[in-house]
Amino acid sequence: MKEFIPNNLPLSKDIETKAILKKSISSNRALAKLNGVAKIIPNSNILINSLALQEAKDSSEIENIITTHDELYKASLDIKNLSNATKEVQNYKNALLKGFDLVVDNKLLLKKYIVEIQKELEQNDAGVRKQSGTNLANATTGEVIFTPPQRFEDIENLLANLEKYINEPNDIDPLINMAIIHYQFETIHPFYDGNGRTGRIINILYLILNDLLDIPILYLSNYIIKNKADYYRLLQEVRTKDNWEEWIKYMLDGVEQTSLETIELIQDISSMMDKTKEVIKDKLPKIYSKDLVEILFNHPYTKIDFLVDGLGLHRDTASRYLKQLETLGIVESIKIKNSKFYINIELFDRLKKGI
Repeated sequence: MKEFIPNNLPLSKDIETKAILKKSISSNRALAKLNGVAKIIPNSNILINSLALQEAKDSSEIENIITTHDELYKASLDIKNLSNATKEVQNYKNALLKGFDLVVDNKLLLKKYIVEIQKELEQNDAGVRKQSGTNLANATTGEVIFTPPQRFEDIENLLANLEKYINEPNDIDPLINMAIIHYQFETIHPFYDGNGRTGRIINILYLILNDLLDIPILYLSNYIIKNKADYYRLLQEVRTKDNWEEWIKYMLDGVEQTSLETIELIQDISSMMDKTKEVIKDKLPKIYSKDLVEILFNHPYTKIDFLVDGLGLHRDTASRYLKQLETLGIVESIKIKNSKFYINIELFDRLKKGI
């Protein structure tokens, strides 16, 4: 199949049709509400940690990299002998947070940052494709459905154009731009592997860059999993039929649905935190502190070290606190290898349910 080289951005046609603009209004409203609701959680790391792990799991699942919530949370505790899939998902989370730090620190989303993100994701130095031969095929039939640009020079020129488009202000709604950028990146397909996951990280970083979100908490991967056939079909229809309207509406719908579902998750976590706070204040007032509650919600699995480091406690005291919390049913102890961990069961079950 002949290679497909996308046109440079900006698009030559007026992309903001009446249907797209109507959809963008409700999507922007939902996203703005999400950004506001996120502030009810006092420590933003609670949301970043929980949602980044969920996104890492879902985005990797799109590429048929499957792990469980249980394995995933254990990975954050540096437990050894985890599955390769879990390690890959953990790499995704690290790549996402690395990208977030780069964008926040530099107020730019440059090509070199995208290369760093993909390197963190894939754990290799292959970088941008230099050899031809990359095709995208139907996973079931093996039929080649799309051949991205093959020449290194073409890929580099397209990435330079994309970098300029991402970072230079224009008059198009940023959510519409996000959909355009995602299509362009996936069509350039600049890496040997990890293009889909890198592209989904770019989505969230672009929203951060444009001040639509303060922290990385909107992730479209769960929406894409539920509508996977449409995702690939509509990407291809932009290439073959110039069908931008349906693609952009699909992405805007994803932003709106995911924003509303994430708002519900955040409100649930906030309610759990409030309930836990009141129980500890009532039953164990001597050990209560705001920081203790935040530690219990910063990760579904807690270990003694978290209390030692976060509260400045002696190990024996930290151990006693956790045992007392277990008697109240706030946490439940489990033993993994030779170490004891305490699971915030209510939080674990809610995160497992997803958004």
